[in-house]
Order: sequence, then structure tokens, then C-alpha cells
Amino acid sequence: MTYDELKTLLVAVQRGECSPDDVAARLSGLPEDVLTGADGQPFATLDQARALRQGFPEVVYGASKTPEQAAAIVARLSAVHPNVLVTRASEAAARAVQAVVPEARWDALARLIVVHRDQARHGHGRIVVVCAGTTDLPVAREALLTCEVMGNDVTLVADVGVAGLHRLLRQVAVLRQARVVICVAGMEAALASVVGGLVAVPVIAVPTSIGYGTALGGLTALLGMLNSCAPNVTVVNIDNGFGAGYVAALINRQPVG
Repeated sequence: MTYDELKTLLVAVQRGECSPDDVAARLSGLPEDVLTGADGQPFATLDQARALRQGFPEVVYGASKTPEQAAAIVARLSAVHPNVLVTRASEAAARAVQAVVPEARWDALARLIVVHRDQARHGHGRIVVVCAGTTDLPVAREALLTCEVMGNDVTLVADVGVAGLHRLLRQVAVLRQARVVICVAGMEAALASVVGGLVAVPVIAVPTSIGYGTALGGLTALLGMLNSCAPNVTVVNIDNGFGAGYVAALINRQPVG
């Protein structure tokens, strides 16, 4: 249940259009929803009030969950919420989810399962996702789809790393239309500082695990972004496109002015 849906219920009670018992029945599944497996043992406790508190339902981390667990969780969440997101999902999990929630779609590149029934826009501006190279696209797309399912207009600017700076400079007008920029880069991650110097909005930097030996699985990119000389750059964890997209959506939801 969202904040707006709760207000609608309360107004309906005030007008006499439904009874307090009706509202109590609607809220009876909140805030927790325990799922059990075939063995009768619990495997998930869903926070069904997350959307009411934070504006978006609990997001499912798909890695290490069985396809059956993922399907059961999404089925229960999607019965309450119009939009549901599963990160780090496998194709097998996607097939299991689609068997119970046919409108769910799987993005193989981003490894996301998305149920996106409510297309309403909640953001007050545009989010731009910019990535250094084609190999950074899986993380960039994870960020982009997260922003979209949370109700934002999003633009992707791909393959504009600093080794060919002219490619980025051609996109300055697009970058400056953004209320928030998500910058995704591996290797030495210099792109974040360059983008930060071109815009007057928050830049959420996402280090990726792309690079040769001393890239250290993204640690070099992480440290480079943390040491950015651009003061508007902040950093999330390695390969965490979802985290960047979620925070960007929260920023973009804040009223302008």
C-alpha cells in the first residue's frame, strides 16, 4: 500500500463510503507477510509496509534464492503492489516468476525481473544515466530500469569514456537537462570527476568491476571515485546500479523549489 492509497482509504471512512472494519481488513496483512516452503519452514518475511514508509515496495535480491522462492515472493508482493523489482535474477527465476505473474519481464542484460503495472511518473525532473564503456552497460541498465519502475523519466548516454572525451562533450546539453546524474565506470573511473565538473546537480558514481589486473575487481574504480575532486560526486558500492537508481529516484521525487 502506498501513502496515497492509505489517504484514499481514510477519506473513504471519513465520507462513510466504507467502514473502519473494511480498512482494518485491508491493513491486516501489514506490515509483515511470512512465506513458508513445502517443508512448512519459513523462508521469507515480507515487509508489506515498505511502500507506505519509503514510497516503493520491498525490492527482492534474487541472488541465491531458488526459482521457487523468487516466484512465491513476487506473487505475494505483486498481489499488493503494482510494481515489483527483483535484482540479480537468473533466467530460471524469471521463468518461474512469469509462470505465476505473466506480466513480469526479465531483462537479461541487467539481470532484473520487473513488474511495472503503474506507469505514473513520480519524479519532478529527468535522471540521466551515463556509462564509460559498453562493458559497463549491465550496471547502467540496472540503474536505468530501477529509476523507470520507480516512476522516473530516464535517459541513457552510453560509451562516452574519457579516452574519447569528444564523445562526452557532445552530450553536455543532455547532461545539463538532468536533475540527477548516475555515472557508471570501471577501469580508473575518471569519468565521474569529468561529469561532476560539467553539471550542477548530484552525481551518483557507480564503480564497476571492469578492468585488468590492478582494477582489483572494481576496487581501483571505487577508490578513484571516492577521491574525486568534484564536490558533487557521491559513490555507491561496486556494480550497485540498483542502489544508485534507487537513491536517484528518491532525490528526483523531492519537490522542486
